[in-house]
Amino acid sequence: MNITGIKGMNDILPGEMATWHFLEQQAHRIFQTYGFGEIRVPVVEKTELFCRSIGETTDIVEKEMYTFDDRSGNSLTLRPEGTAPVMRAFIEHKLHNQDSVTKLYYQGPMFRYERPQKGRYRQFHQIGAEVIGVDDPKIDAQVLAMLSHYFSAVGIQDVALHINSLGCKECRPDYRQALIDYLQKHLAGLCGDCQRRYQTNPLRVLDCKVPACREATATAPAMLENLCRVCEDHFSQVKSHLQGLAIPYTVNARMVRGLDYYSKTTFEMVTNSLGSQNAVAAGGRYDGLIADLGGPALPGIGFAIGVERLVLMKNAESLAVRRLPLFLATMGKSAADRAFLLMVSLQNQGLSVEMEYAGKSLKSQMRRAAKFGARYALILGEEELSREVAVLRNMDEGSQQELSLTGIEARLLQICSAEPAGPTAD
Repeated sequence: MNITGIKGMNDILPGEMATWHFLEQQAHRIFQTYGFGEIRVPVVEKTELFCRSIGETTDIVEKEMYTFDDRSGNSLTLRPEGTAPVMRAFIEHKLHNQDSVTKLYYQGPMFRYERPQKGRYRQFHQIGAEVIGVDDPKIDAQVLAMLSHYFSAVGIQDVALHINSLGCKECRPDYRQALIDYLQKHLAGLCGDCQRRYQTNPLRVLDCKVPACREATATAPAMLENLCRVCEDHFSQVKSHLQGLAIPYTVNARMVRGLDYYSKTTFEMVTNSLGSQNAVAAGGRYDGLIADLGGPALPGIGFAIGVERLVLMKNAESLAVRRLPLFLATMGKSAADRAFLLMVSLQNQGLSVEMEYAGKSLKSQMRRAAKFGARYALILGEEELSREVAVLRNMDEGSQQELSLTGIEARLLQICSAEPAGPTAD
């Protein structure tokens, strides 16, 4: 019996990689423009990190984490999200001593045991960014401006920004109790999950997608109506800065995040293109998280983008199709040996080149060149070899010319480099 991949953990095949590379390259370009530096953290962390940061009563910790004991009996977890590991690294390496403001971004796989469906997988990839050390509402607006810039740069228009405020440790406890009191009176209308968690994590009930739960909570008290003066002023300034930047937004009082560390500004980029999995990026403030993890009492804000969901949305035809600059077609062993040396030399100089190794007919080789989308095909047979020439065919125009084998590398580099070989950045 063949061994297959793990359900919900998908292979990314060569034909898909152009889109992935494009999305990742745009993140590097744009985030670095905004002053962010890349950080890479392990995919495995101590389980305690996620219990303390995400919250022990969240769905992620209770039901979704891949947790195991290593041979020394330590409890380890495959990271289900990126912010907590980045904060752990920030604290451990004392990055706050390098500058009063730290801007970091990351990308890589995350892991959650969920029912696989379109846009939601057990291994999924995120591109995320974090700003530590600034509580000014302007940084909230700048982070959202960068996120909007990214979506524009990758050509995804069907997204809308939703924002909310979840208050702070001063105003949220009273609201939390008011919400619990409300939900107690409407328990019969809630789904099983919400009946179970309404006391431990009541805000998540507001985010439930079950129609009965949405109906039961239609008149539930909203956090926005219970903000303290500081949180209300912060949220008002965020909205004002977004208006000044001409970034459209919708205030969504029902939007909450599934992680306990969020406070004040929270947000999602949502789409109509993916069904129920409509959030393609999300984030918010986590002003108490770093202190909770043993670090300095510094504010923070960040977001994560779901790469698989972007790939689903991204129309592959909107990316320039990657075309092979040059294919070498040969006839005869001596010609194939000469072409092989030429191919490797050109590759070492940065030119992408392919050839046929199996000695097939010229017609078959030209079909393979067309399959690669080759812009040029260099044809070299025994007869051409005897005259120290090769035939270069322009595959788009159907025209061809003879080139001397003397100095041919420089000539091919000049000709082929004049043609674009892949998608260009915005």
